[in-house]
Amino acid sequence: MKMKRFLAVFHARNLEFMRDRAALGWNLLFPVLLVFGFAFLYSDSSKDLYKVGIYNNVAKGKQAVSGALEKGFLNTRYIQFIPVTNLDSAIEKVDHHKLDLLLDPAGAGRYWINSTSPKGYIVERILWGADKSKSETMVKQVLSGREIRYVDWVMPGILAMNMMFGSLFGVGFVIVRYRKNGVLKRLKATPLTALEFLGAQVCSRLLLTITVAVFVYFGTDFFINFIMLGSYGTLLLVYLLGGLSLISLALILAARTESEEFAGGVLNLIVWPMMIFSGVWFSLDGLHPAAQNFAQLLPLTHLVNAARAVMNDGAGLTDILPQLITLAGMSVVFMIIGACLFKWK
Repeated sequence: MKMKRFLAVFHARNLEFMRDRAALGWNLLFPVLLVFGFAFLYSDSSKDLYKVGIYNNVAKGKQAVSGALEKGFLNTRYIQFIPVTNLDSAIEKVDHHKLDLLLDPAGAGRYWINSTSPKGYIVERILWGADKSKSETMVKQVLSGREIRYVDWVMPGILAMNMMFGSLFGVGFVIVRYRKNGVLKRLKATPLTALEFLGAQVCSRLLLTITVAVFVYFGTDFFINFIMLGSYGTLLLVYLLGGLSLISLALILAARTESEEFAGGVLNLIVWPMMIFSGVWFSLDGLHPAAQNFAQLLPLTHLVNAARAVMNDGAGLTDILPQLITLAGMSVVFMIIGACLFKWK
């Protein structure tokens, strides 16, 4: 590989993107509008509905619950009682204000509450008033943690989704257009090799998508103040590997396709399943097991899960190592397939 030829193509592709004002504006404006839209839609804090997790209530049955609790607190209006079976996961939800209180009525007589949650304070008072005798023997577990808003939860998915669009359409569609317009045929007559050309396309698009993601994140963070519990370096590594896997996936499509219409259809066929099954807009916990297994085959799923774990849960490199290895492995496989299938005309 000659670095001079590589850098020439790399520079040319960057200039082409920067001069396309419509594409540049859409890549910057679209995720910003989504972030501010969700921040506005979910900014209403005047809801009168409380959420209380009931641990082991389903597994052990209501007969294990005291009559006072069943007739009193568990029968309180305007409180949503949610059965939970995973104690650690439920405690984490209390810590992040996703549950106002967690109650173990059939077990050791414990309940968990976040000391910074106004709703949790009110629900605890309701619990005490509903069953005074029971509340005196229950063990209070105090947690603390900043509330994770929906906009905090969805932000990693928005960045990943914008990166997906930029990677798939910015590489796959562009190379197909080059082939249709005869650009690749002319480049074949030059000393430029396929490795240099594809490498320049990948590096250029990766640089642009990461730059846009950084701009969108810090530009909106100035106004919304996102939760960031992990390391920015770890988050950058996640998006680098995620972007590389998505760009590599685009190379497979661009390897031999000659029709822009066919390429657009295939890209939409790839994009929409990832939009639905990758956890961008909603959690995958409630999906059918077959759908959850299918989601693990999509690179966007691992990108969103890893980024969300870093931002919302403070995960480190060891915590998200399976997702990083998966993204790196997918990148290698996609690149090899794309390089083997690539043709100039």
